[in-house]
Amino acid sequence: MKDLIQTEHTRTERPCIITCALSGVVANRAQCPAIPYTPEEYAAEARRAWEAGAAAVHIHARSPDGAPSYELADYRAIHQAVRAACPVAINFSTGAVGITTEQKLAPVRELKPALAALNMGSMNYAKYHSGRKEFVFEFVFQNPFSEIMALIEGMNAVGTRPEMECFDAGHVANSYPLIDMGLLRPPLQYSLILGVVGGIPPSVQALAYLVGSLPPGAEWEEICISHDQWRLLAAAMALGGNVRVGLEDNFYVEPGRMARSNGELVEKAARMIRDQGREVASVDELRRRLQLANP
Repeated sequence: MKDLIQTEHTRTERPCIITCALSGVVANRAQCPAIPYTPEEYAAEARRAWEAGAAAVHIHARSPDGAPSYELADYRAIHQAVRAACPVAINFSTGAVGITTEQKLAPVRELKPALAALNMGSMNYAKYHSGRKEFVFEFVFQNPFSEIMALIEGMNAVGTRPEMECFDAGHVANSYPLIDMGLLRPPLQYSLILGVVGGIPPSVQALAYLVGSLPPGAEWEEICISHDQWRLLAAAMALGGNVRVGLEDNFYVEPGRMARSNGELVEKAARMIRDQGREVASVDELRRRLQLANP
């Protein structure tokens, strides 16, 4: 009976993979004191996340003073510290504005992380303040096919699995020709990101539509920004998907209570997964399902 109800993309018998996005690049400690800056702090936060149930950590590098960094040296220091602290799989960001494709690829080529984020399309990207009726920031996030292809080729060359970040339905569709060309190779890993102004809105209906548009056999995780996160993560868990939490996406364990660490956010996600009758995936499970070649 269960086989008749569940679809290829909604297999709730599978353990749920938790990824933890440790820091992002926008927020700072004035907004959330737990955000890591130094390699040692990244390592401590990665270990807390792993101990709580995270199988992977998503890393945007920072310099030790907290400024966003795209320098290979900072990525190397963070990578080495995290690898020494715990066996979690490492996922590097390649998303950035105002740097070259080669700069985006350099940490991937040199350090060969298990996964690397691959932004799947251009978009308006903004934060809106409804109380003030104004945009806090806004820019065009450019990700043309030519650069997407160059990033995939660079990842493929060093055995890094692309993690396709899709902020809208068209971004999922952008993967189809790249699969047809043989650039994107199974197992395919999609991150469905809801709640960014300029992208798809944070609704269960929108999530279900995105899941229904995925290619056969694809792995997927749900990412939701800010206060809608826990509601959408619960929906993803119920749909048989994987999830991402972390201080990049949302500071709060519950309304009015800020997380003291990334580990506290992972603990809540793991509890929600188990409350639905699913298991939390181990690092070994993640590596098996995504056929990861690198640490």
